[in-house]
Amino acid sequence: MKNKSTLTISLLAIMLGILVGVLIMIATGQNPIALFNALLRGATGIDLMRGTGVNLRYLGEFIVQSMPLILTGLSVAFAYRTGLFNIGAEGQFMVGGCAAISVAILFPMPPVIHMIVAVLAGALAGALWGFLPGFLKSKFNLHEVVICIMMNYIGMYANNYIIVHLPGSTTTITATAPQTASLSSEFLRSITNHSRLNWGIIFLIIAVLAYWFIIEKTSFGYSLRATGFNKDGAQYAGMKVNRNIVYSMMIAGALAGLAGAISVLGTFNYGRVLSAFESYGFDGIAVALTGACNVIGIVLSGLLFGLLKVAQPLLQIVGTPKEIGEIISASIVLFVAMQYGIRIVLNHFKTRKKENRTIDTDQTVSKEGVKS
Repeated sequence: MKNKSTLTISLLAIMLGILVGVLIMIATGQNPIALFNALLRGATGIDLMRGTGVNLRYLGEFIVQSMPLILTGLSVAFAYRTGLFNIGAEGQFMVGGCAAISVAILFPMPPVIHMIVAVLAGALAGALWGFLPGFLKSKFNLHEVVICIMMNYIGMYANNYIIVHLPGSTTTITATAPQTASLSSEFLRSITNHSRLNWGIIFLIIAVLAYWFIIEKTSFGYSLRATGFNKDGAQYAGMKVNRNIVYSMMIAGALAGLAGAISVLGTFNYGRVLSAFESYGFDGIAVALTGACNVIGIVLSGLLFGLLKVAQPLLQIVGTPKEIGEIISASIVLFVAMQYGIRIVLNHFKTRKKENRTIDTDQTVSKEGVKS
């Protein structure tokens, strides 16, 4: 019942967010049909307004944009399900990408093995970046949010320092990742009209299945959830609460680090010096909350936010500000954050409906009594 209620609220939040975007477009003299056409074109490659047929490049880019969002959403959700708030997914994302490109450039290996090792290096770097907030939380009860925020900045500047000192790097980017470590796929490019779709999707599927299996089907996942639900109760039951906190943050960090590795080795094929956060980790918070920290919900939510990102340049093509997509994303998060208020409104309507039904029943019984 609770899951159904949460799903209803998430769907309402999405519809209300899109409604806000439509109303803003109407108020500013824009054609709201352009929004729905951009969403359809981004998801399927079909342009109804121009009638230019199907372009699968948009579908490929839609998946590429969604992959890191789903992974950072899983990262935030994993920590949240265990009673922690991983606001450090952004830093974990960056160090994961930095570690992946460093291994790709510095350590030549045979094909496939090189790719797997580089991706795993990114996940490991993210896990280590999540270890410190988890350790400080478990050992000294320092709030993980404060530690994670500081770790985000450390991660960005560490990434920038390492990137420019790798062999073949310029002041802004590294050398291109060796083909043996690259996630790029000519096959996937060819079937999606030269999009950037890559083999990172395989790692994404594995991560989604691993999240579901660990959280829902293992005693380890149960102990993690028990720790998040009631720390004192879990400790009284003999569970190793401090260990669970550290493991939870490390697994969350590994998921975000994996997102960074896929982005660097698959989408760009080189590391980059960053002047500011790219917000993949912060968007992951929105994805996790909209998806109610449920694995299916997170995948669908990640696809939705990825679609909104793809739709932004498509809106610009027809003269509509790309910020409309950002407004919709922000509105969805706002309405999800207002879930308790929405739940109160829904319960109010349910109560009114029951009262009206009771009154109608009483009136019917009264009428039948008078007739008899």
